[in-house]
Amino acid sequence: MSQSKSAKPQHSCSSCSSIWQKQGTTNCWSAPDSKPARPVYCPSEPYAEIIDDSFLQYQGDDSDARLARVAAKVEGLCYQPVPGSDAVNARWTRVEDMIALARLMGYKKIGIATCIGLLEECSRLSDILRAQGMQPFSACCKAGSIDKMALNLKEEDKVRPGTFEPACNPIAQARILNAEGMEMNIIMGLCVGHDMLFNKYSEAPVTTLVVKDRVTGHNPAAVLYGQNFYYKRLQKQPVMSDDEVVGHQADI
Repeated sequence: MSQSKSAKPQHSCSSCSSIWQKQGTTNCWSAPDSKPARPVYCPSEPYAEIIDDSFLQYQGDDSDARLARVAAKVEGLCYQPVPGSDAVNARWTRVEDMIALARLMGYKKIGIATCIGLLEECSRLSDILRAQGMQPFSACCKAGSIDKMALNLKEEDKVRPGTFEPACNPIAQARILNAEGMEMNIIMGLCVGHDMLFNKYSEAPVTTLVVKDRVTGHNPAAVLYGQNFYYKRLQKQPVMSDDEVVGHQADI
């Protein structure tokens, strides 16, 4: 891998992990009268105007401001105090977080953009949402069953060459859920890139319940932990060589 292991962007919050490890806090997670000094690479300085202007949006009275306030409230509700201690325990799963946010926002019609490989999980989520008084409507990634070869791909680009393979259609998923008047959409395991297109075309606000990771059982954060084989491997070797990238780009 060509980039130096120690190379970091000039302004990057990831660099504060070392400060957190040493002090248990950072400048942005401290009371005003007890803040440690900002690191020289802190983005808060060069982007102070963006930070302040963005926060002003949350203090308004439009839908974005209301969503920001409700999200902050749900964050607090996710925890409960431990009696006799200043510690807190998490009490809600991601599914419960989403339901609480939807209830507080007044959302009833909940769209689900699901991977076809997660139809069983989508069915269970739909059952839960209905039990919570909501109206779920789901759209599958393979909507329309259009041949993947229509994307000008090669046979060897398929998961199983020599077989029929429908293409994912995330724009259609978004437009179907838009047409059904969904007030909030949930992504369930869409592929990388397909999730981006869905987010781009969804008219309702989008949250993600399942992030597709075929290797880790849809737990992509597992790759980031120090003793994990994938974390060590990805620090030492590229996922794709430069020649492979150029070769595949030429086909697209």
